[in-house]
Amino acid sequence: MLSTGALRAHLLAARLAGTVATSREASLRSYRLFAARDPRVTLGLDPEWAWSERDLIALMADKCGVSGDPEHVTGPDVIDPERTLGGLAAFAERLREVAARRAPVMLGTGHPHRLLGFYAGLADALSAAGCLVLTPAQGRCVDITTRFGVRTYNLDYVRGVALVREPGARGAGSATGAHTHSPLPVRVALEGAMEGGGPLPELVVGDHGWVCGAGQLGIEAIGLADTDDPALFVGEAEGRVSVVVPLDDAVRSDYYRPLTRYVLNRACLSQ
Repeated sequence: MLSTGALRAHLLAARLAGTVATSREASLRSYRLFAARDPRVTLGLDPEWAWSERDLIALMADKCGVSGDPEHVTGPDVIDPERTLGGLAAFAERLREVAARRAPVMLGTGHPHRLLGFYAGLADALSAAGCLVLTPAQGRCVDITTRFGVRTYNLDYVRGVALVREPGARGAGSATGAHTHSPLPVRVALEGAMEGGGPLPELVVGDHGWVCGAGQLGIEAIGLADTDDPALFVGEAEGRVSVVVPLDDAVRSDYYRPLTRYVLNRACLSQ
């Protein structure tokens, strides 16, 4: 059993929390774009409230522990490890409750190179607990607008975790995939589930557009988010996202393994 103290030390040593690699400049840019309702940062969420840049700074200071001073505009961002630990505890509680009901779940990531292992560990444990881990619309095309124009990707699943990959990339089932913030993959997956007559997920677990896209459609969603991803925290504040864990979402993939163990232990899902 990984103790809370040991995990706190790991969060700081791996820079998952504390001083993180995400810059204050990058975060403030995201807040400005979100305030302007730029879809690149709203991630499929249609905010109900008006959010100014100052509102978002205050929200992120409360949820993540970043500086609440609008005049602080440079340097690395900071995440309070206590907020990360609190988020992980709430995240684990939602997994425990879903597993107790053996409810259907869906997991997806826009950070497959970093976070696939974290989610795959959860998918394995939820499946072992009797949850149906949904994998609808595998192979279906998803057209996503990027800075290079509209690109076509294919929806795929690795160990029960959804991701998108470019056509012609390594074969289905490989761990490689594309980085994306888009909500379109989760919409395509949910459409596929409905068309197939199968169950819809009672919980979506993921990041970026997977969480915001599901929450916007009224499906409970929980996930991970960095300081430059205000959409998930706005979704939580407005009641459309259940839990967001603040942490750096782009460190080495093996640094997330202790988080998997901690969450599964807290959720009573350790195998």
